[in-house]
Amino acid sequence: MPFANLKVPADTLTPESKQKLIDAVTDAYAAVYGERARANTLVLVDEVAEGGWGLGGTVLTADMLGGRS
Repeated sequence: MPFANLKVPADTLTPESKQKLIDAVTDAYAAVYGERARANTLVLVDEVAEGGWGLGGTVLTADMLGGRS
């Protein structure tokens, strides 16, 4: 079963934009593995709370990671 776990800043995506991400990842797996993979592709969108990101020892905010929608 193809599996993708996407980590995004909390409260930065609308339900519609989450659906777009899920559709795009599912389409990508189907393009590589064939349509048989579509029905079994699992995509998780995890929303990471403010302050839950770090890069190089620096805590990143949602604004630094792409803002809020």
